[in-house]
Amino acid sequence: MLPQLYSTHRLASGEIIYMKLFGQIKDISSREKKNLERLYRKRCLPTDIITNEIARALASISFRLKREIGLLIDRKGMVRFVLCGSRDGILIPDLSSLRRGHGRLKGLRLVHTHLIKEKGLDAEDITDLALLRLDAMLAVDVRDGLPKRAHLAYLLPPNPRADKWHIETFGHVNEIPILFNEFIAGLEDEMQRAFGAKEVGYEERAILIHASPMPKKERERHLEELEMLSKSAGVRVVAKINQAVRRYHAGHLIGIGKLKHILIEGLYLGATIAIFDQNLSPVQVNNISELVDLKVIDRAQLILDIFAKRAKSREGKIQVELAQLKYTLPRLIGKGTAMSRLTGGIGGRGPGEKKLEIDRRRVKQKINSLEKELLKIAKRRFERRKRRIQGNTFKISLVGYTNAGKSTLMNRLTAANVLMEDKVFATLDPTSKRLFLAEDAGTTGNQRPNNQCPNNRCQNVNVIISDTVGFIRNMPSDLKTAFKSTLEELEDADLLLHIVDMAVNSWEQDMEAVEGILSDMGLDSIVLVRCFNKIDTISAQDLSKLPEDGIRLSAVTGEGIDELIEKIRSLLPAYSINDT
Repeated sequence: MLPQLYSTHRLASGEIIYMKLFGQIKDISSREKKNLERLYRKRCLPTDIITNEIARALASISFRLKREIGLLIDRKGMVRFVLCGSRDGILIPDLSSLRRGHGRLKGLRLVHTHLIKEKGLDAEDITDLALLRLDAMLAVDVRDGLPKRAHLAYLLPPNPRADKWHIETFGHVNEIPILFNEFIAGLEDEMQRAFGAKEVGYEERAILIHASPMPKKERERHLEELEMLSKSAGVRVVAKINQAVRRYHAGHLIGIGKLKHILIEGLYLGATIAIFDQNLSPVQVNNISELVDLKVIDRAQLILDIFAKRAKSREGKIQVELAQLKYTLPRLIGKGTAMSRLTGGIGGRGPGEKKLEIDRRRVKQKINSLEKELLKIAKRRFERRKRRIQGNTFKISLVGYTNAGKSTLMNRLTAANVLMEDKVFATLDPTSKRLFLAEDAGTTGNQRPNNQCPNNRCQNVNVIISDTVGFIRNMPSDLKTAFKSTLEELEDADLLLHIVDMAVNSWEQDMEAVEGILSDMGLDSIVLVRCFNKIDTISAQDLSKLPEDGIRLSAVTGEGIDELIEKIRSLLPAYSINDT
């Protein structure tokens, strides 16, 4: 039988509560610890924020210990946490596993004592109230072991004055004229109406944060791309934070004070998640999560989530799962009893194996299994590529920044019916189709019944065109590794059509990013033709400024498609019948 770690108390309802003390309790006498544990037996009516009996008990213990004492009380009036702080402050434990919801508060109120005269509610109290979404924050002044003035603060829904919270002071806890259960229910209803019900098509409401030493325009461009990624993941953006920093904070990316201010602003707008453009270390994610009652993810995890939603084929799903596991492995942490040594040795003796170690071992085993499965798929893909090469096939691969219009162009050329959406990474699984090269002007490539081209240069040549996954800056390394077999398709291409999205202001930087990735992959020796897509969305003046070394087209309207077909024909002589 395992030893009992904490004292327990059985309620009249039969529920057992563990009377664990939180905070600075090492140098407290056993007698005072018992007094603190007895606070778990105290009850409030749902209508009372605190009773005079509880206030007197808190004040008495706090006065004797010369420390702040606090209680976290739920809406039934039950004490859920007893906290012991220092003379001038109190530390709230991790509440991330407790109640969370769209437009809802935590369901807990913090009642604590103040020993310093005229302290009132300080900035730390208000910050905790906002970041943790507590129902209320009540501080009771202690004088000569008795409760005196009470300071009450609670959050406000959006209002014309943009006040985020309200603070009131009362002569004594008995003078607080609030029926707490009715008051908090009404407040939460107002918040839900103000933030709106969860919108159809959106799963989260996000604060986007970019912090770097880059120039302001560069930071804004990165935030725009992060917003595109967020919308593609089904996230509604409620706030964007553009923060200039000289250097990154090792523990929180940016300074704690600024971080708290940013997150409070987002919480006021009903945010449920904070998305950082910079890739966060596991330590940074944990530290930021402890500051605020929000989910915290970085750009890499956001991209992985999008890939997980978009992958349709078996290979795509395996690749995404592998990338997610590799991303998750260093971020596995153990909490509470999950870190205890559960088993080990003969008959259960010995040090055993931690739950965290078991989880990590299982993740590594799953990664190994998925890598073997991908290797088998890669071998089958290699055999298919080898047959295409032996079959006198001219292969064209569409490459470009995500959402540049590759799938739309694929459909225009081959009638492939590939999914088209104005979202980043709308399609992940590679698609290959035969391209029929028509000789007559104005005839699209998919209208010819066979691959016979009247021009002798392309006679008996199979032209295959492939749509690949889009590129993006700072692609997560785990995702690159997982999609390696897919991107290997590019190595066998005879022609790369680089689709450049002219509808975005950053098209030049996007073009350079894609061609930089191709160079890193050793593909810069393959013939590349730039296709400036979406020219129907830009002005004639901007159109005249485009480089002359590319083809101007619109995959939507069909403008420039004939010129592209003619360009492809001109690159086929090496595959004439005389060379086979």
